Parts: sequence; C-alpha cells; structure tokens
Amino acid sequence: MKILQVGKFYPIRGGVEKVMYDLMLGLSEREIHCDMLCASTENFPETDIVINQYAKLFVVSTQIKVAATMLAPKMISKLRSIANQYDVIHIHHPDPMATLSLFLAGFKGKVVLHWHSDILKQKTLLKLYKPLQDWLIKRADLIVGTSPIYVKESQFLTKVQEKIAHIPIGVEPLLTDSTKANLIRGRFAGKKILFALGRLVEYKGYPFLIEAMKGLDDSYHLLIGGIGPLKEELENQVKALNLQDKITFLGFIADEDVPNYFKACDIFCLSSTIKTEAFAIVQIEAMSLGKPVISTRIPGSGVSWVNEHEVSGLTVPIENVDDFRNAILRLGENKEFYDRLSKGASERFQQNFTLDKMIDKTITIYKSL
Repeated sequence: MKILQVGKFYPIRGGVEKVMYDLMLGLSEREIHCDMLCASTENFPETDIVINQYAKLFVVSTQIKVAATMLAPKMISKLRSIANQYDVIHIHHPDPMATLSLFLAGFKGKVVLHWHSDILKQKTLLKLYKPLQDWLIKRADLIVGTSPIYVKESQFLTKVQEKIAHIPIGVEPLLTDSTKANLIRGRFAGKKILFALGRLVEYKGYPFLIEAMKGLDDSYHLLIGGIGPLKEELENQVKALNLQDKITFLGFIADEDVPNYFKACDIFCLSSTIKTEAFAIVQIEAMSLGKPVISTRIPGSGVSWVNEHEVSGLTVPIENVDDFRNAILRLGENKEFYDRLSKGASERFQQNFTLDKMIDKTITIYKSL
C-alpha cells in the first residue's frame, strides 16, 4: 500500500494536523509507505522533507486568505503531479484547499474522508464550499470520524451512514518530569488542583467553569492554561467574583511543560459548550496519566463518548454551573470514588486511545478498501 495524507498545515499546531502527522509516522514505522501533503503556516518555507525510508512530507506555500481561510493554490499542481503514485488518498476535513486539489487531481484510486468536524461558524465559507463538500462526501469510499457519535449525528452525513466508520484519536502516554510536577504541586500545597487547558475563546465555556469555583472552599484551586481573545474578560470575571485566590491563569504553556501540569493536577476540567469541540485530545492526555475528567455533554459531539460517565470521569450538561460544581465535589470529597475513576481513566485510555490502537484501526480500514 502507498498512502497519502492530505490536509492543513505545517508546522503542526492543531489537533487535525497532529492526527495526520501521527498517522504518517505510525504507518511508516510499520513499513507502510505513507506521505503527507499540507500547506505551510507561520512563513515556513515550501519544501519536501524526508521523514524516513517510508515517509515524506510535502509542504507547499500558503498565499491567499479567503473567508478567513488560508489557501495554498500550489497544492493543486502538487497533488496532480503525485496523486497517481498512491493507492489511497486520505483527506482530512474540514479543508477546502485539500478538497479542491483532490477534485482537480484526476485521482482514480480509493479515498478515505476523515471527518474531524462540521463547519459550524464560518457560514460564508460553507456557502462557497458546500458544492465541493457534497462532491467529496459522494466521492469518498469510506468516511471516518474520531468518534461514532459525531459522524452519526452530523447533518451533512445523514444520507451516507452506510459508508461510515470511526477511528478514535490515539496518542502516546504523556512523558512527565516528576521534579517539575512536584514544584507545581508545591506552589499550591494542600490544594486539590483542577486543570483546564485550551484557547481562551467562547466555545470553551470558561465563564461557567469559573463560576463553578464559587461555592467551593479554599481547598480547591483552578489552573487555566492557554491564551486567547477572552483573557481580559475572564480575568475581570474572576475579580468580580472575588476568586483571585482560587483561580490562576497560566498563559501560554510550552509543549514540554504541559505534561507536568497534567501530572500535578487532581482533576482535568473541560467546560466546552458547542460541537466545535468534537473530541478534545486533552481528555485522553489527562486519562493517560490516570486523571479523572469532568467534561460536558455537548449535543452531537464525541466529547462525552471519549470521557465515559462514571468510568473515566464525570459528564455534566453544558453551561450548568451547579452540576459542574457538584461533579468537582463528588471527586474531591470521596477518595474511594476518585481512585475508582482514576483507575478507570487509565484503563479506558489503554483500551481505546493509544497511538497503536489508532494505527491498527487505520490499517484495518485501508485493507478493507
């Protein structure tokens, strides 16, 4: 088999790109030829990079911005020139440029469409892109989601359920530095540490998580990692609620330090409110270290499928401050219950969300074609 992953950007910053890159590496390490074609970001130069004997990374330059989406027209000519070298092209959605490139490539082989998420907020983009998206859905031999829930409930996929499957995202267990994790715990000695990580944007639901801290005693402390446009607004909310002693904004956390915050925390919190949060890789990163997760039941999203209620953590209704607070208390005040969910988080990770599991499932799907 020769496989080509096609999608967004390099260097890798988002979850979709990480899945693409991990698939390329994982497949190539099993001596399956798998290359990756993507557009550049952050002014990264156009280049071809040999990863190993079985993998090459093609990066084309990004030149145009349309409907808040960066486009790389050179992807069209690049894909046309190499497409027929591959048995399977694996397209990662949403990515209008990748879809247009496949449409114009004249590729006759098998196509896997990896449906990471619906286009929800970019209404203008969707109007322009929908005819191509409809073509891609029809053209795909198989459509895979990151969870069975998301692809089952997507309004765009209701008529193609007969060719739907899912490949849960998988990661390596986080590698931590015990000394650094202990230093973090030392800063908040005697506290039950809650940790949240993600961009400070509307759909993450941070106002509800912050409000949930009201009514908890001083033994609880919330750490929020990430940057974003709502920083000042959230800081003002904390001041207005007089919660400065219970909530710390960490700002940007370097990649190498993130695992140590997961290690130091007692509970990981995910308060997202809409299905833009389709899977939440941060949940499985927390679970890899045996940390129970409290997450929201987002209609149509796979988030609460990833975090199984009363197995790997607790799930609560979106935007429900009281239920989120009560979930924190259930875990924080009952050690036996906490230990059971901590063990459940580790076991659920090992059973479903390791990198090896993701590669195994992907190979099975390719072979089925």
